[in-house]
Amino acid sequence: MFRSRSWFGGGLWKPKNPHSLEHLKYLYNVLSKNHTVSENNRGLLVETLRSIAEILIWGDQNDSSVFDFFLEKNMLSFFLRIMKQKCGSYVCVQLLQTLNILFENIRNETSLYYLLSNNHVNSIIVHKFDFSDEEVMAYYISFLKTLSLKLNAHTIHFFYNEVNEHTNDFPLYTEAIKFFKHSEGMVRIAVRTLTLNVYRVEDASMLGFIRDRTAAPYFSNLVWFIGNHIIELDTCVRNDADHQSQNRLSDLVAEHLDHLHYLNDILCLDIPDLNKVLTEHLLHKLLVPLYVYSLMKQKNVLCQNQDEKKHVSVVVALFLLSQVFLILSHGPLVRTLAAIILKSDLDIIRDGASKVLEEYAEISSNKAIAFAPPKESLEKSLENLSESQADLKESCEGQSQNDELPVNTLTKKQRERGMNEPGTSFDTTILDAPPENLSNPDQLEITIPNETVEEMKHLNVTDEEKEQRLALESPLAPQQLPNDPIQESLTNKPFLQTILNSLYCNENDYTALFGLCLLYALASNKSVNAEMLDLVLSPSQQVPTKNWYNETLVDRLIHIITLSCQTNAKVRLVTLELTIKLLTRLVMSEGRSLLHDTHLASIEAAKEQSTALLRNFYKSEDIFLDMFEDEYSEIQKRPLNVEWLMMDSNILLPPTGTPMTGIEFSKRLPCGEVERARRAIRVFFLIRRLSLTLNMEVETQLPLTNPATCIEVNNVLDLNNSDLIACTVVWKDGQKIRRFLVIDVLQLILVEPDTKKLGWGVAKLVGFLQDIEVAGDKDDSRCLHLTIHKPLSSSASNRVPLLSAKFIFDDHIRCMAAKQRLTKGRIKARQKKMSQIARLLDIPTSMPHCSTPPNYAFMSMRPERATGRGHKKDQPRPMFTVNKVPGFAAQLRQDGVVRSSSGSTTPNGRRSDGSPNGRARENGLRSRDNSPKMPRPRSEEIPMEDMRLRKASLAANGSGLPSIVCSDRKDSTVSGTSSNGELALAIKKRSEETSFTSPQVQDLKPRRKGQVETV
Repeated sequence: MFRSRSWFGGGLWKPKNPHSLEHLKYLYNVLSKNHTVSENNRGLLVETLRSIAEILIWGDQNDSSVFDFFLEKNMLSFFLRIMKQKCGSYVCVQLLQTLNILFENIRNETSLYYLLSNNHVNSIIVHKFDFSDEEVMAYYISFLKTLSLKLNAHTIHFFYNEVNEHTNDFPLYTEAIKFFKHSEGMVRIAVRTLTLNVYRVEDASMLGFIRDRTAAPYFSNLVWFIGNHIIELDTCVRNDADHQSQNRLSDLVAEHLDHLHYLNDILCLDIPDLNKVLTEHLLHKLLVPLYVYSLMKQKNVLCQNQDEKKHVSVVVALFLLSQVFLILSHGPLVRTLAAIILKSDLDIIRDGASKVLEEYAEISSNKAIAFAPPKESLEKSLENLSESQADLKESCEGQSQNDELPVNTLTKKQRERGMNEPGTSFDTTILDAPPENLSNPDQLEITIPNETVEEMKHLNVTDEEKEQRLALESPLAPQQLPNDPIQESLTNKPFLQTILNSLYCNENDYTALFGLCLLYALASNKSVNAEMLDLVLSPSQQVPTKNWYNETLVDRLIHIITLSCQTNAKVRLVTLELTIKLLTRLVMSEGRSLLHDTHLASIEAAKEQSTALLRNFYKSEDIFLDMFEDEYSEIQKRPLNVEWLMMDSNILLPPTGTPMTGIEFSKRLPCGEVERARRAIRVFFLIRRLSLTLNMEVETQLPLTNPATCIEVNNVLDLNNSDLIACTVVWKDGQKIRRFLVIDVLQLILVEPDTKKLGWGVAKLVGFLQDIEVAGDKDDSRCLHLTIHKPLSSSASNRVPLLSAKFIFDDHIRCMAAKQRLTKGRIKARQKKMSQIARLLDIPTSMPHCSTPPNYAFMSMRPERATGRGHKKDQPRPMFTVNKVPGFAAQLRQDGVVRSSSGSTTPNGRRSDGSPNGRARENGLRSRDNSPKMPRPRSEEIPMEDMRLRKASLAANGSGLPSIVCSDRKDSTVSGTSSNGELALAIKKRSEETSFTSPQVQDLKPRRKGQVETV
């Protein structure tokens, strides 16, 4: 009935193939028939716009005729026509999404040039969308960022209009920077990304436009925005003494880090004109007036009125300056800022605030040093810029193109308004007169302003919160000697004085941590001159080589190390580790230590003190050994990274001792005995490593387990003459594997026989005996339930088992043997490592371990058993023996000796033969002190005699006693009664057992039961 579709121009009917030229023609007809957006066709237009993007992306890669048709029909004009109507956010969102998808996925440069050629994209950019709609705002800024990614030396000319100088503009850039302080963080990030993409394009004309027209207004407003952000951060720190706003504080710190990285990215592009403008604004409007001047307590002398008294607390100022020196690397900026902090004295500050920068800045400027708002907003500046383009043409014709910034010129409309051209001298109307209050240097001492104290009086807070807020304002002033030349020189340099005074930890290490961070950041920044650092780190310039250091600074660092070794110290682990890191950087040169003997002796004393502190926690519980090994592995695997530390907002809050805040253990004080033990272990490791480094020694005792001697999985082992126990391992999923169980000194090994070598095996699973748990099966005597744990980690909430399975043996005998070997192996492995720790802590290894701090003088030692160890059968074992140390007391026990009025012995009395057997027993007593003794607890001392020995003792009653007594005590008067003879022999035996010296004592007097002998 009808002709072909081409008779109707194509596209009357929707084609079946959505990816075709015919389908695009159909969509074109839809747009042609729907010029006006209404409620009826909104859904149709949205679907049409979505389909157009899909077809164009397909055509870009498969069919060039698709783009030819799109450009031939000028279909972008339909987009503009739809936008200019009040179509609502529904259609605008789809339109922006279509454009975003289109420009993001297009790959053909020719197609991209065609899309940009008619200047329709710039018209879309400057269109006044309803940015109150968050979805419209998101897609709009995403569209601008996508366009910026397409910028290069060729495409820049489609966005920057330089042909007609009367309309000289750059809408992609000027429209985007208006949102630099948008409330949505993703919008601000997109703006920063877009500006960096623009700055990277090497086009002199475009960069000249940015430098002359937008750099000063944009950077001025950006610096003011960052400063207000810092004021908000400081307020959050002051008001969050109870750690209730951690999330908000974390967001503020992250935003400041983003700003610093953004500024550093701009400076690293190395565009001289931009860097000059940005550096001036940063130094004059932010870093010096807000960051550096906050280090002085007399901030009011630097301001002329109450409105200009903008400052932050000392803690926040140190924190921010540390971030600046860790992130920024632009030489002129970093060197100038470091010189101001380290060199500024009262004379320079007394001459006026601006003299600080004039003295040290590498670039000259007439800007005032003040944290003050710009004269007009960025939007207003850009509006004035667009209104005065014609006048700028005339004023710019006579200027030569050079690298210097243009001289400030006044346009006709600006003269009418009385405003300066927004050049590099933007916002220079604030004057700074020489402060008169600085005539007295004593006013610059670190004191708390009176107004701060008055505010504290009227606040409805506790005394503890008041102390924490006052700690924010000032580091604790040291108790100085009356006439200390070093302190006098520091007083003349108020900024440096605040940094060094912050290292005192009289109450806690709150400010000390940030002072250490700033000193470390200064020493680590490669753009800071070494000569400038020597003013602080190495002040003596008389020696040609660097074999000297700042003794005052090192004294304070060693003081922090010494404090950390005390019981209940308020120094956190992160502060100690950073102190050691900085000290090592100062005193180590080419692998050798420059420390004087006095300082080295202080380090060794701190090491001994940390050892003594850890000795108090030396226990026999399993958790001590696990904590010891875990803390060592944590130090080895996760050394301190200062850059990461300064990203953590939690350190801005006062130190706390509760783990409920979620703060990492090393960044807070310990809570409870377990955490105090962990802290003592970590302190011991850190100071021990420092001592070894300074003495240029190598660690030989740690770790407790040498990895080189351990067997690993897939190692081939020679199992000849080894004890093997065959077993079947049943996993939790039901899988059964036949293996051989081998128990080493420290390890449990599951072995599979090697098919190539007889008597050899391949290790399939290896675990440490100290980490195993063995349990029998009540239903099957041939089964054991074995669990091998992974080493305990402080970062993990629970121990993950390396193996948890059921072991089935051939019979119950082998099962019992395996259980016994595993149990004893675990005990011996742990005892071996505990003895290694005891040697590290200078604890006698022969002493038993106890859960309380051991009293090494009162430990009783179990003697060797009489039977089967070279003793006679009738020889009684001593009931009580003591290892004595000079200066300690030991209790004497008189076994079975009772005075009798009738002169006869009791049945429990001990006697000796009058034969050589008695002498042999005496020799045994003499040699026992030199023989190894196995420890035996008091609870196992059995106060009973061997019944077999009792008969022999009774049979020999009264026979050989006089001869022994007479032979050993020739100069004594011997009683003829048997009771006196037994008493003398008992006294003689007791003295042999309780003395280090030879039992040949000349004078032995009777002692009563319970008498104490002092050696």
